[in-house]
Amino acid sequence: MRRFRYVVCDVFTDTPLAGNQLAVFTDARDLDPLTMQALAKEMNFSETVFVLPPQADDADVRIRIFTPAAELPFAGHPTLGSAFVLGGPLQKIVIRLETGAGVVPVELEREGAQIVFGWMEQPLPRWTSFDRTEELFACLGVEGSGLPVEEYTNGPTFVYVELESPEAVAALAPDLAGLTRLLEDGTSCFARTETGWKTRMFAPADGVPEDPATGSAAGPLAVHLARHGRIAFGEEIVISQGVELGRPSTLYARAEGSADKLERVLVGGSAKIVARGEFMLP
Repeated sequence: MRRFRYVVCDVFTDTPLAGNQLAVFTDARDLDPLTMQALAKEMNFSETVFVLPPQADDADVRIRIFTPAAELPFAGHPTLGSAFVLGGPLQKIVIRLETGAGVVPVELEREGAQIVFGWMEQPLPRWTSFDRTEELFACLGVEGSGLPVEEYTNGPTFVYVELESPEAVAALAPDLAGLTRLLEDGTSCFARTETGWKTRMFAPADGVPEDPATGSAAGPLAVHLARHGRIAFGEEIVISQGVELGRPSTLYARAEGSADKLERVLVGGSAKIVARGEFMLP
């Protein structure tokens, strides 16, 4: 009987039982990809991480990220959560995680021995216009977008739609079957609030009808807002997500550089380890 230990942490929150749930299997060397996918489906979180020895010379560990339905090259809350889980044992200030989209450094902040915050430098996204806007608006039940509808890829791909108010974002009840047929990954709908930005992200094609906190969508959102003049490059934004799921989350993001040359995309947040367990497999 083989035993595989995992850690559960809540990511993009400093409060247990909020934020986005993540399972991290800390030693996945004896797991094949089919079993990883089956375990991710069994956990049924937005994502599950499997930790492996690095292949890149400049990485501390390699992580593979699975939703209940598919493997992702990169995702935000699994990368940040893995840094919290592994940063303690490895005693790193900056831990470098090898993902399918490249090596992602995460700088960890501590109070005493406890890790309290982390900033990840995400892969720079690519972007292009999204042409099937009328179909997307119909699936979302909205009339339009305040900014051009564009899709950004930094591993996964997200299509961004700006709504007129946070109340409009909260009221969304999308056609998930339609979104599954329309989008490769997901769509992030957002609106300005008095103190930041409210978002909801739907990715039913990846087995995630709605995500409580989407770090991989937070970085491109900062880029999108800066490119279109809603914020300045280098300005830090605060993102609220997950309230409608009973998992309130807070994400921080900023895009550094300019419209002509994007230099860095940073996304930060907290996490809390809440459980440990093991699977027993033949």
